[in-house]
Amino acid sequence: MPAKVARFRSRLRPWAEPPSEPWRRGFTLLELLIALAIAGALLAILLGGLRVGLAAWRRGDERAEAHQHLRSLSEILAHSVAAAFPYRQSGPEGGEPQVQFKGEAGRLSIVTFAPPFPLAAPIPFTAVDFARVGEGRPGLAIRQKALPNFKPFDDEAEPVFVDPAVTAVEFRSLQPDGGWTDSWDGAAEKGLPKAVEIRLTATLGGRAETLPPLTISVPARAP
Repeated sequence: MPAKVARFRSRLRPWAEPPSEPWRRGFTLLELLIALAIAGALLAILLGGLRVGLAAWRRGDERAEAHQHLRSLSEILAHSVAAAFPYRQSGPEGGEPQVQFKGEAGRLSIVTFAPPFPLAAPIPFTAVDFARVGEGRPGLAIRQKALPNFKPFDDEAEPVFVDPAVTAVEFRSLQPDGGWTDSWDGAAEKGLPKAVEIRLTATLGGRAETLPPLTISVPARAP
């Protein structure tokens, strides 16, 4: 009799105790912690990539802004230089009239038909001085004077415009033989250079940008 009962129970066991199904057990604590760690790592990588992308976008935007600023300023200078004229005048003591043009590595002084900031009076010739200043209001300073004037290029004159973003400026003049020089004296050369090269460097948002040299042809004009 006991043997029969045992056999009967063994036949009922599969129905009374169905086998467990692994997919119904759920996650263990260890598996949950591993999943959270993986999700956190992926999120950190995603946020890091986003920060790098935003920083690159910001740098690109600042660089584009600096280049646009320099291009606009270069166009102003180029417009005035292209309209340069071999204006002659004598000094306060008289003497032979001299061509009013001075070119240096960090400064350019010309007489032009097209000043950057037209004067209120309809005056044909304006003395314009472009120079990098480092005291008071540092930057690229533009000075203008109506002509005739015994002191057309005056270091002490108040600038009509100062661009503080410009941290460096370079000028070169093209000689008749095709060579470039950092210095040109209109009185000594008895005329204007064939062209002027301008190179500007500006700092915006803590980033310095330099445009490629801009060459402006100076048309030959009779004084």
